Amino acid sequence: MRNSDYISFSDHELLNRMRLDDSQAFTEIYARYSESLFVRAKTILQRSGNTADIVQEAFLSLWQRRKVAQIEHLGNYLHQSVRFLVFQAIKDGKAQQKFFDRVSQASHELLFTDPLLFKELQSLIPEIMHGLPADQQRIFRMHREQQMTYQQIAEELNISIKTVEKKMSLALKSFRIKTNDLMFAMVLLYMVSEP
Repeated sequence: MRNSDYISFSDHELLNRMRLDDSQAFTEIYARYSESLFVRAKTILQRSGNTADIVQEAFLSLWQRRKVAQIEHLGNYLHQSVRFLVFQAIKDGKAQQKFFDRVSQASHELLFTDPLLFKELQSLIPEIMHGLPADQQRIFRMHREQQMTYQQIAEELNISIKTVEKKMSLALKSFRIKTNDLMFAMVLLYMVSEP
């Protein structure tokens, strides 16, 4: 949950606190920049299928590199990160797997840095999943649990890739709406880390 004390902090202060493993500072950074980063990614990518994953990867990278990254202007850094990730996704078409590999790595870190938040997610995920329409649940599970590509899901269900992308986007939007900013990022981490 967003801490009102952190709203008045400068980006520089937030970065310094995040380097000391302050998850509230990370929450505030996410709250400040996530919306503009989604807009930037979607503008460049021209479709919403991978937009959420790309933005989440930018934030995961920021968190993972928090102790070593030399950042002078946080907004510029995050926007450049998203721009790079979007062009990389366009170039190789495999941003999904790279993103989930990095999320899996970060989820182990979350378990050690904020075990209470991780435990809270154990009860939250099934509740949100049960609220999704059956078709979104099925596609979401095929992608996240069975690690099937959008192409494989489309072939198995005899639907278009665009339909798979749309259903995944709607499922992620449901998670985002029902959780706060940091919690959404952590939900993604938790889902990927589950066996």
